Amino acid sequence: MFAISPLVQWVYNILSGKSEADRVVYSDPDPDTGFVLVPDMKWDQKGTENLYMQALVRKRGILSVRELTGEHLPLLKNILHHGKQAIQEKYGISGDQLRVYVHYQPSYYHLHVHFTHLKYEAPKTLIGQAHLLEEIVDNIENVDPCYYQKKTLSFVVKELSPLWQEFRKKKGLP
Repeated sequence: MFAISPLVQWVYNILSGKSEADRVVYSDPDPDTGFVLVPDMKWDQKGTENLYMQALVRKRGILSVRELTGEHLPLLKNILHHGKQAIQEKYGISGDQLRVYVHYQPSYYHLHVHFTHLKYEAPKTLIGQAHLLEEIVDNIENVDPCYYQKKTLSFVVKELSPLWQEFRKKKGLP
């Protein structure tokens, strides 16, 4: 069992129904393939062209895209299918109008999937920050079940981030 980080306790509170239960758009209770779909705090919910949702996976221990393997394909496909379906039913936005992706590096380490309207320029959707879920599924299914354990993943790091500071220190950079 994994220790609960204070940085993701809020995720576990949503998954358990202790918080934000009134905001849940979709919930699948399955412990392996289930997830909860909620509006992201960045979305004001006043219009759908800036729609921003997050699917929080129920299964613990999947920290990022790095842990994903062929074993997780049912989970990923479930999120893709039922997440799009729930958004279509609730907000009238078809799946082909959605960008569905994960960040690498993520802002917190519990696998979550972002759903945004294509018209919305959400933060961190550039190359080197976002990976489309459909491409992740395709890479695991058709290239290698362990694709993301082997793949070099470039990512953007801000100069003020602790990761960049540690990198500079280790490399002896100014």
